[in-house]
Amino acid sequence: MTKPIPGPSAERLRQRELLRQSPVYLVTEESLSAGRRSEEIAQAALDAGVRVIQVREKDGSVHRALEVALNLRVLTRRYGALLIVNDRIDMAIACDADGVHLGQDDLPISLARRLLGEDALIGLSITSEAQLAQDDAAEADYLGVGAVFPTGSKGDAALTGPALLTAARTATDTPIVAIGGIDVANAGLAIGAGADSVAVISAITQAEDPGRAAQELSAAVRAATVGAAAAKDSRR
Repeated sequence: MTKPIPGPSAERLRQRELLRQSPVYLVTEESLSAGRRSEEIAQAALDAGVRVIQVREKDGSVHRALEVALNLRVLTRRYGALLIVNDRIDMAIACDADGVHLGQDDLPISLARRLLGEDALIGLSITSEAQLAQDDAAEADYLGVGAVFPTGSKGDAALTGPALLTAARTATDTPIVAIGGIDVANAGLAIGAGADSVAVISAITQAEDPGRAAQELSAAVRAATVGAAAAKDSRR
């Protein structure tokens, strides 16, 4: 008799919902922070209401990335926010992060789950419609879909446009985070296409006032969410 696969733990379900309800998902990158430290940017974003932060730090040393992760673990716990680490499962374990975000070329989610435990959030990047049918997409706690718009933060990012968000929303009820070139002007388009929230780097990290930028982005996402819900109700 086949042993049933256990569903997500109560803690993971709680964290999924927190992520789904958080309009803005900040991704740190100190090299794109106008000479400021990632801790300073994260503090401003948390003060402005951001409740999901991913440590990316692709352009610096592993030592500095771990330092950022450890410092942000303290901050995010203070604010009741989620801390996600990009790619590095070892770093996520070292800083006791809430989870990890994996790319298509990283470890399979099933193996990452064994290493991180049942309570960990595991996100997955989606860059094509074909990936939505793969096992990893079904096992992920959330999907990071894009690049939706042109972006300078990731030079090798393939432009997917909003259509992939719509395809992802049709394929799954899993929380969807739009990524790639998101700002106040286009965040509403991403939400209207099917995203629950938006992930940003430069729109906050390069802003003169990161806290204000985070507030404006959150307001744009919330307004678009209300509009999308109203449009859906009108079609029923």
